[in-house]
Amino acid sequence: MKGIRHLADHLDISIGTVSRALNGRPDVKEETRNRVLEAARKLGYVPNQSGRSLRQGTTNIIGFMIQTGTEINGQGDTFFMSVFDGVQEVFARHKLDLVALLCSSQEDPAEYLRRAVARGFADGLILSATQRQDARVQLLAERNIPFVTLGRTLTDAGQPWLDLDFEGMAQASIDRLVARGHRRIAITRPHDDANLGYIFVERCREALAAHGLTLEENLVFRSTPNEAGGYRIGRDLLALEERPTAIVLINETIAIGFYRALSEAGVRAGSDIAVIGRHSPHAHFLSPSLTCFRLSLHDLGIALAETLLSSMPAFAHHYPDAPVNRLWPMELVDGESDAFRAHKS
Repeated sequence: MKGIRHLADHLDISIGTVSRALNGRPDVKEETRNRVLEAARKLGYVPNQSGRSLRQGTTNIIGFMIQTGTEINGQGDTFFMSVFDGVQEVFARHKLDLVALLCSSQEDPAEYLRRAVARGFADGLILSATQRQDARVQLLAERNIPFVTLGRTLTDAGQPWLDLDFEGMAQASIDRLVARGHRRIAITRPHDDANLGYIFVERCREALAAHGLTLEENLVFRSTPNEAGGYRIGRDLLALEERPTAIVLINETIAIGFYRALSEAGVRAGSDIAVIGRHSPHAHFLSPSLTCFRLSLHDLGIALAETLLSSMPAFAHHYPDAPVNRLWPMELVDGESDAFRAHKS
């Protein structure tokens, strides 16, 4: 039984009373409210969400935009699935639903978002894969739609954001490798205009300069954030006439392909080259074990959701202390992959 009229007829009370009881209105007697709720449960009453949304001006849906495709996600995306879990944990407290907006890697993200926004199905949005200049930010700001970004961008509309601490990762990695005698250190960055690439490269350059060293441009490798991208980095690095003695991998997935390229050439991480990367569930199966940066993706998801809700009037009072514009820390986990020490010249 799906109609509120059928539920009212079954109870022999008015539709208005049933509606007020289901919506928790205070002008309904407790006995009547309990009777309505019990009957709704037994009869399988399902509210008309579209009608309720029209009346209330809300949808109780939050969209989370990500880009898809093997070029982006590789052979499986564990990053966003873990983040989603934390996000939905928060939304469930308020009976909000999370909807993933899957933008193909072949489509312009701004155009995709413009089309999604035109449908008006979401009360708020979470954006990922922020670009150096990101048209999506201005679009949402102009439409006055609450949103938070996972990542920073130079496009500033005063929006809240959370971002991984790539500066901290760069600084700690460079300092650690230089202390072990490395002077020619390679790094990686995304293949596109992702803002995190600029942040990471700049801090690596600054960290090296503080040690009197230079980041050589031919030691900055661009790649897609997947296993194939890591494999290509490995092949390109090994083809250099003068190889670097260490490398820092910015993406959590590329270590898999990078290890494969080393193995095919008879080169071993930790013995012939020092490698530092990002943690992923797949990293557990790498040998030697990967020295990597780890974070709680579930907790990151919780923080993203609470930050978004803190900017929405209906929920802001629940989250007065939600993080806003915060760098999310990553923990360095010792492994064997960076055990190789270079001789200081």
